[in-house]
Amino acid sequence: MKLIAHLPDFSAHVPAAVRETTLHLFMGIGAVLVLASLIGLILRWRLGRDNGVVANLNARVNAWWVMVAVMGVALLGGHTGVVVLFALVSFFALREFITLTHTRRGDHLALLACFFIFLPIQYLFVWQGWYAMFAIFVPVYAFLLMPCLACLGHDTTRFLERTAQTQWGLMICVYAISHVPALLLLDIPGYAERNLLLVVFLILVVQSSDVLQYIWGKLYGRRKIAPNLSPSKTVAGFIGGIASATGLGAGLWWITPFTPLQAAGMALVITLMGFAGGLVMSAIKRDRGVKDWGHMIEGHGGMLDRLDSVCFSAPMFFHMVRYFFTP
Repeated sequence: MKLIAHLPDFSAHVPAAVRETTLHLFMGIGAVLVLASLIGLILRWRLGRDNGVVANLNARVNAWWVMVAVMGVALLGGHTGVVVLFALVSFFALREFITLTHTRRGDHLALLACFFIFLPIQYLFVWQGWYAMFAIFVPVYAFLLMPCLACLGHDTTRFLERTAQTQWGLMICVYAISHVPALLLLDIPGYAERNLLLVVFLILVVQSSDVLQYIWGKLYGRRKIAPNLSPSKTVAGFIGGIASATGLGAGLWWITPFTPLQAAGMALVITLMGFAGGLVMSAIKRDRGVKDWGHMIEGHGGMLDRLDSVCFSAPMFFHMVRYFFTP
């Protein structure tokens, strides 16, 4: 088994080269958001503030300003800042997921363990760089303990369904998302203390893919891919968005340990996984009879509405980098 050689001390400071590269990236993102904000203001002036499409656009742009600012502050905090940020993200995502499941009084002990024992311990292993436990804690120990705790509630009504829902929520919202800060653990030759940029690469490519799929779909989308799961996803949106995001990933090769071709391959895989994740999470929402996971982010729904793609792409990206780019 491959082991992590060491954990760089990101918590003390962020290396100057990483700060400079990250600053340039955020300046580019900021320029795009400024342009989007100006377009939103012009449309609002010309079409009126009562126009629903324009109001939704401006709400989304404002939400992106907040999310980019939060991500920027976390990156300035280095390793510890990123781990704390995604631990909080997992907490709110898990809360949204559990809210839409059928739970009973007998599940309370298992749910308390998910939020206040399993989640913090998982991120503690990430923070410490203990890969062996980070990799197996949730899918082995937590999965075995959760039904045991549920049994203490002495409630057998829909027991299998309730247990499976809670386990699935922990897997998606905690285990999968924790692979984002886990990128900081990887010991990549010639890439020391630059792993924060892998987090930026993952988030930027996957989130851009979602936006680009939406844009291509609105411009040229006719044929629906899965109308019963996600009516907004079209063939044109899928092809155009994935291709554009893959090109973006190739263009960002310089912040990664990859060649341009390798960066394109990585981007293609994670955007495809992100698309699949979006469909899966949409299927769950349709099953629950809701449009959004929550209302935490104005214009974007809940936390899981923004991270459904990342939930599926992060573990794939982490393990591809680990197996192909570490000793």
